[in-house]
Amino acid sequence: MKIIFDVLHLYYLPQYLPVYQQLLSKPADEAIFVFYRGAHEEIIKNIILKENLNHIWVNNNTEARDFYYQERADWVFFANSFAFLEKVHQVSKSVQLGHGIGPKASYYAKSDTPTTVRFVEGSYRTQRFNDMYPDDCFVDVGFCKLDPIINNELADVSLVKLGLDPEKKTLLYAPTFYPSSIECFPDNWPELYQQYNIIIKPHYFSLSKETYKAQRKLLEHWAQFNNVYFAKVEDYSLVPFMALADVLISDASSALFEFAALNKPVIWCDFLKLRWSYRGIFSYRFKKRMDQDYGEYADVAVHASSFKNLKSLVDQQIANPTELATIRLAMTEKLCGITDGKASSRIINYLRENR
Repeated sequence: MKIIFDVLHLYYLPQYLPVYQQLLSKPADEAIFVFYRGAHEEIIKNIILKENLNHIWVNNNTEARDFYYQERADWVFFANSFAFLEKVHQVSKSVQLGHGIGPKASYYAKSDTPTTVRFVEGSYRTQRFNDMYPDDCFVDVGFCKLDPIINNELADVSLVKLGLDPEKKTLLYAPTFYPSSIECFPDNWPELYQQYNIIIKPHYFSLSKETYKAQRKLLEHWAQFNNVYFAKVEDYSLVPFMALADVLISDASSALFEFAALNKPVIWCDFLKLRWSYRGIFSYRFKKRMDQDYGEYADVAVHASSFKNLKSLVDQQIANPTELATIRLAMTEKLCGITDGKASSRIINYLRENR
């Protein structure tokens, strides 16, 4: 079986790699990763080398389209919509494997252009997809990005290797790029949390797009504090940091629900920097970005209404990590489905049976 993974953005890799590892269980199977030229190419080349990925580079989706047509793989994976699916479908079947499970409405809208199959996390979301797109194919497999944690396959990760204190509890601050809480944190906030390790893992766009250079300035400043590890571009996966952390702090991002799926405490920052076009009479634009279940999703975490009350919530959740455990487990079933470490296996089994 021949599979191609379309890696438009580096942050798609953590979702693809567990599937790729399952594919390698049969030596006759083949995989090709397609990377797009742009920012951080040298860093990506090092990641390719480390992961030993068979790959090519393209300049744009037109070149990707032509390569897919030429290769005639059994399956081509996409993590988002792709403009030339009709061409791909002339020679191959296609997969959509979303890179997150967050509360944004775009999670569902990506299926406006249908792939041959979309792998989905849990029966609830599968049913919603079937109701929205009754003619398309959705298969509930679970959330494969978490398989390496559940299966204890992250041996290289440790606080000591990050230069942090293994005697301290660890906070993981993983904000999204927009709408984000980053600009609402003070310049010296790590100093106020000296009793904790802090891992700061921003979204890839915060590190790569010119629009978010103000965020980068703050992030690089925080990196100078001795209790902080700042995850750079080469630290492309959130997964190892989730394994190490005791509490996650984030905003309206997929990271909240991924961490909650490990049944660890989550703190949701409700204080965000919104563009003027999302405030006041335009606040409907923010609500439109969020899924209809946004309000229910909020129950998975405790909420910080401002930076001022964040510290007390952190201390509370460190002291009482099981406080919302029952809610987290229920919400995990709804947002992730089965968390048994076998989502990747289910995907590969489906592909082999249906090629």
